[in-house]
Amino acid sequence: MRKAAFARRKAAHEAAPVGAAGRLSELLAGHRGVAVSGYLPIRTEIDPVPAMAEAVAWGPVGVPVIAGEAQPLQFRAWSPEGALVEGPFGVPVPQEGDWMRPEILIVPLLAFDRTGARLGYGGGYYDRTLAALRADGACLAVGFAYAAQEVTAVPTEPTDAPLDMIITEREVIVP
Repeated sequence: MRKAAFARRKAAHEAAPVGAAGRLSELLAGHRGVAVSGYLPIRTEIDPVPAMAEAVAWGPVGVPVIAGEAQPLQFRAWSPEGALVEGPFGVPVPQEGDWMRPEILIVPLLAFDRTGARLGYGGGYYDRTLAALRADGACLAVGFAYAAQEVTAVPTEPTDAPLDMIITEREVIVP
C-alpha cells in the first residue's frame, strides 16, 4: 500500500497547482495566535510552508524534531528566515529556537481516507506524538495532502491516531 501511495503522491506532486496550500492558509487564518506546528516537506510531500509563513505573523509556529527512536516528536520554533540543519532522515530542522507545544498539528502522510485514518511512513512518530499531545490537552490534528492521496480505506491498528480533519488543495474533509 505504501509503494502505491508513494506513486500516487509523486504524480500529484508533479501536477500540483500553484497555491496548493491555500485552504490550509484559510484554516490557520481562523486560528490566529494559536500555536501551530507544520513540517518542512521532503520528497514529494505537499508543501505547507506558504501557510506556515503567513501564520508566523500571528503566533508561534514550529516544526517537528525527532528526539529519538520510538519517542514522540518534539517541536522547535520556526521562522521562514531561520537557519536550518539536517536532522534525522534528512529532514531539515531549525538550528536553534525555543521548544513549544502545538495546539494545531499539521501532519504529512502517504494516504488518507474519509474516516480520518492516515497511512504514514511506518515509524509511528505522529501516532505517539498525537497520543501524548491529546493526553496533555487539546490538539487539532490536520492531515495535509493532495486530493489524489485519498483511498477508500486505510488499514488501521489500535495505536493509530486519527486525524481531526484533512485538507487538500481542493477541499476540507471533516470525518
